[in-house]
Amino acid sequence: MRKVPYCKAIGSLMYAAVATRPDIAFAVSTLSWFLENPGEAHWQAVKRVFRYLAGTYNHALTYGAEQYDLTGYTDADGASQEHCYAILGYAFLIDGGAVSWMSCKQKLVTLSTAEAEYVAAMHAVKECIWLHCLIGELFPSLITWTTLHCDNQAVLTLAVDDNYHACTKHINIRYHFIRQCIMWKVINLVYCPTNDMTADILTKALLQWKVICHSLGLGLHQSSRGVVESGYDKGRAQAGGGG
Repeated sequence: MRKVPYCKAIGSLMYAAVATRPDIAFAVSTLSWFLENPGEAHWQAVKRVFRYLAGTYNHALTYGAEQYDLTGYTDADGASQEHCYAILGYAFLIDGGAVSWMSCKQKLVTLSTAEAEYVAAMHAVKECIWLHCLIGELFPSLITWTTLHCDNQAVLTLAVDDNYHACTKHINIRYHFIRQCIMWKVINLVYCPTNDMTADILTKALLQWKVICHSLGLGLHQSSRGVVESGYDKGRAQAGGGG
């Protein structure tokens, strides 16, 4: 493995994951954990990501297919990893295309799925505030409530209710910052079914049909001779699966 350019390959993939390909963000983030001591399995996984990019080289972030203001999705994968840290992911879209996304390991070991989702929502809200500041300088008329989708009902209750439960009373006050943002009308936290959670692709490995659907949800469309091919129904048909 000393002769294998693992670090250079991860650097190249990370550039794509940060700039234009949010669909590989989780894979690249996971593979970057092994930079100091990669194995043969990790190198095979890196080559598989490159093969995936080669097979989808004509996919690009596309804007304007849908007319929406800033919209966000937040999700977290529970302690399914060996390190027991949850994986958080969020994505923000404007007019059907992703403009900001994140897939990373949380810095603390959460004690429940609800807590992991709550922490992920807090990080998404911080990103939302920064995007509001940026968009406010460029397009002041577009600043409105940002709809933030979450697929955990407990998070929605915890974010708007001051009642403490034995399972959540230990949560640090910094993570309750989301409540203030709801009061300030910065975000509108709404429930989103798990099958429609676009940020799911940023937190875990998924089946092929889900990868296609969530990639479309992020605004990654296949272009052919300058014509944009879009639509969730077409993605499902190509994958041979349902929603």
